[in-house]
Formats: sequence, structure tokens, C-alpha cells
Amino acid sequence: MSGVVAAFVALVSVAVLGYVVGVGGLLRASDELVLSRLAFFVATPALMFATVSRADLHTLLSPVLLTEVVAVVCVQLAYVLVAKLLWRRDRRAATIGALASSYVNAGNLGVPISIYVLGDGALVAPILLFQLIVLTPVSFLILDKGARSIRSALSLPFRNPLTVASLLGLACALTGFSLPVTIMRPIELLGGAAVPVALLAYGLSLYGSQRTPLEGDSVAWEVTLVVVLKSFAQPAIAYLVARFALGLDGAALLAATLFAALPTAQNIYVYAVNYDTGRRLARSAVLITTVLSIPIMTTIGALLG
Repeated sequence: MSGVVAAFVALVSVAVLGYVVGVGGLLRASDELVLSRLAFFVATPALMFATVSRADLHTLLSPVLLTEVVAVVCVQLAYVLVAKLLWRRDRRAATIGALASSYVNAGNLGVPISIYVLGDGALVAPILLFQLIVLTPVSFLILDKGARSIRSALSLPFRNPLTVASLLGLACALTGFSLPVTIMRPIELLGGAAVPVALLAYGLSLYGSQRTPLEGDSVAWEVTLVVVLKSFAQPAIAYLVARFALGLDGAALLAATLFAALPTAQNIYVYAVNYDTGRRLARSAVLITTVLSIPIMTTIGALLG
């Protein structure tokens, strides 16, 4: 068994444990929110700061980000063309669908994969920053036009703990500044909880999702398009760009393909609820791509690892 597949087995085992404790009633499905918030607001920011502040800048500026940007643009254009021309979706609904087709779960799942499969947690940082600093604010400007929304969208990245922690870590890496050991140790201790807590929440979310059936079939074709674009087209495009356009191989090629194969991020459903549009599409996309992501990424790891 290759090291990549062995790493995936370790990740899947912890996620399965989260599912098992949900089935056994040790944790409730609603506890997934508590674990996710703990990982998102406390543990993962600590991990990202500690990782990025010590990262090689060449890692942070790797061409892997370019492959992700190209793949995101391609799948979003494909979705919007079909949604506008075939289903006549309005601006807001099309935006939610485009996000569901391309916005990856770089925090809760991308960070564990970056650390345990690729061996470098800093690899996922540029993708996190791109989504939080560029993709999310632009999407909010489309969803909610106006001067107030512009101010809100521009300030959004600086209200996100992952963005703030990553930017502070980047500042340390650029300047060579190091925090005293007495400060870094508790940060590292908190960061050590990020991966297991996120994976437990991930497994628990699968248990909670299976107990709530998908509503209706009026968006079945649209869900199918989103899932195909997110789970299959996006990693395929990333692979082709990385392999043939940029000439990447080895760990860089694996990273580009794996990151593109990450499932739709859960916060897309939060956006859909907030703007009262595309809720069923977003919810179904998050559930289905999350279930598909483990076998897809394990296969990618086995083939390219």
C-alpha cells in the first residue's frame, strides 16, 4: 500500500469514527455544528498560522493555485451557460449554483489532506486565501448589489479567522519574524486538534445528512450537473492543466488534482439560506459531493501518489 493510500486510510478511519459515534448516540447529529465551529474558529486558524508562518514561500506561491483558478473558472462558466440558457436561472440562483460547482471544502477537509496526504499543510493555504479573499467577496457582490454590500464584501475576508490567521502567518514568513516559544507552544497545541476535530465533524455530518432525505426532484437535473462538474470535471481540468499546460508531476500534480476533487464546502448552503435562493441545490450538492469525495480522492491518491 502506497504512503498516499495509507494516509487516506488514516483520515477515513477518523471520519468513520465520527459516523460511528453518531450512529451509537454518543454524539448527536446537531453536535456536528459545535465540532465544526471549534475547528473553524479556534483549532484550524491556529494550525494555519503555525504552518504558514514557517512555510517556504516557494510552496505558498506554487503553480498549484493557478491550476485551481483555471479549473474553477471553467466549471463556473459551464454551469452558468447551462443554467442561464437552458433553465433560465436568475443572477442569484446562478451564482449559488456556480459556487456549488466549484467552491471546495479547503478548510475542514483540505487541511487534513494537505498535512497527512501531501505532507505540507501550507499547500492548501493559497487556495483558502483565493476562495476567501477573491471568490467569496465577488460572489457576495453579485448576490447583493449596492454600496452597503460592497463594503461588506470587501471587509468579509478580514472577518474570517482562517483568512486572518493565514495572512498573519504569511506576514511572519515574509519578514522572518518568529513568535517566542512560550506563545507558539499553545498555538501549536490548539492547531494539533484541528485535523481530528474536523474529521470527526465530517463523519458526524455524513450521519446527520443521511437521516434527512433530499427534498423533491425539481432540481434533479441541476444537481446532477453540479455534481458532475464538481466531483469529476473540476479535478479532470486541474489534472490536464497541471500535467500538460504547466508540466507538473509528482507531488505538485497530486496536490493540484486532489484539491480540485475536494467536495463542495458547507458554507455554500449557508450562503443559499442567507440569500433565500438555491437552497435545495446547495444542500444536495454538499451532501452528494461529500459522499463521493472519499472514493474519488482515494482513487486519485492511488493513481498519482
